[in-house]
Amino acid sequence: MTRWTCTLGVLAAALAAVTTVRATPGIAVRGRSVWDGVYTEAQARRGGQVYAAHCMSCHGDTLQGDGPANALAGPNFTADFNGATLGEMVDRTRRTMPDDNPGTLSRQQVTDVLAYVLSVNKFPAGETELPSQAEVLNQITFLASKPTSDLSALIDIPDLGRRLP
Repeated sequence: MTRWTCTLGVLAAALAAVTTVRATPGIAVRGRSVWDGVYTEAQARRGGQVYAAHCMSCHGDTLQGDGPANALAGPNFTADFNGATLGEMVDRTRRTMPDDNPGTLSRQQVTDVLAYVLSVNKFPAGETELPSQAEVLNQITFLASKPTSDLSALIDIPDLGRRLP
């Protein structure tokens, strides 16, 4: 193996390890996104129970909203929150919901409802529950579209297959 071939192999491995997240232009992704399986199915079920007790009367059983209540599922919802951190979403919900008695749900209850909302919107579940701590939630970005790894943004090599002298 030539020195150039070895160097290119190491470079390709390094680039594969450092991927660029491509989502909506202008959205900075710090850490993880909702596409990384940031909640568990058990947590989403718990959140569904809280949702049924405190949210369903306004947002509906399919999360599509009713009258003045915004939808919590579908393209309008995902577009509205695209680029927000889960910390921002939890804090906003805690301050403003339920509409008839804002601030009465605990941070854990709101986090569990958010896990339920993520599950209804078909974001993948994972192995670890979504934590309720703001410092952790602020490192998880809500992305409407699944990010892709695009190494072409990091390096432009027109033909990696050709032999270098």
